[in-house]
Amino acid sequence: MTLRRRALGGLGLAALLPGAAARAGAPIRLRDALGRDVLLPGPAQRIVTIFSSNTELVAALGLMQRIVGVEEYTRFPPEVAGLPKVGGRLGFSVDAVVAQRPDLVIVTPARQAANQLVDPMERIGVPVMVLLSRSLDEVIGNVRLVAQAAGVDARGAALVQSLQQRLRAVDEQVNARVGGQPAPRALMITGRLGNGMLLVARPGTYTNEAMLRAGARHAIPGIGALAQVSPEAALAADPDVLLFAGAQSGLDDLARRPGWRDMRALRAQRAITVARAEFLIPGPRTFDGIETLARWITQTQQKGWG
Repeated sequence: MTLRRRALGGLGLAALLPGAAARAGAPIRLRDALGRDVLLPGPAQRIVTIFSSNTELVAALGLMQRIVGVEEYTRFPPEVAGLPKVGGRLGFSVDAVVAQRPDLVIVTPARQAANQLVDPMERIGVPVMVLLSRSLDEVIGNVRLVAQAAGVDARGAALVQSLQQRLRAVDEQVNARVGGQPAPRALMITGRLGNGMLLVARPGTYTNEAMLRAGARHAIPGIGALAQVSPEAALAADPDVLLFAGAQSGLDDLARRPGWRDMRALRAQRAITVARAEFLIPGPRTFDGIETLARWITQTQQKGWG
């Protein structure tokens, strides 16, 4: 049996795409992050979101009720717990996606999700929108795109305006720091590998930009595109501030490793955890993380770096 027949169960494409979406308004034409033209017959009413970031974008626009399928590892908002799962770390099921009768699938090119879903969805006529989040501007732009796809442009514009205002407020806070002191050298550890290497926020990512926007500077500016560094490199950098994306127990375990207790940030008690949901999932909560980190850096800098 062909993919098309399995997916539609012999009912035809009209059964897959809900007529309500087509009748809700004029067709919507968008351009996604890959430069693809995405055409929807009307505002999306049944949306499958692949990856937490895309789910959070839809939910932030107040459209949680339109989400009909998510990736297995999506945990927020809590309401997603009861939604059908369409795949996870081992891959994504075209049949599971189609079974939800979506009129829009939102994906991100991670873990081959785009490769596994874009072409099959296009072949059976389901619009697919690919989003990237390499910068804060792209995160904000994704809010606009999702809002347009769902026909809630005004709601999207209001959220965009709010996020931009919050960033401007952080900029003012950072610029007003006492005495015009230089930004602290910070290293953000985002993960630990089994071979002992560390994953860190690197230039060219929204995570690193969020850290810089909060008023820090990278402790290893020449890291380039590498996301991995050795513990020796991290120790040699001797940052003013150590940020650990994860639980306090993970930071405590790292601090007990040989050599780490001598790091400047640990000696001065300037090693803190940051929420993974705020710095590793690009969306509105990232702006919460920027504000929280900016306040902490400002308060700590006022005490002097020593």
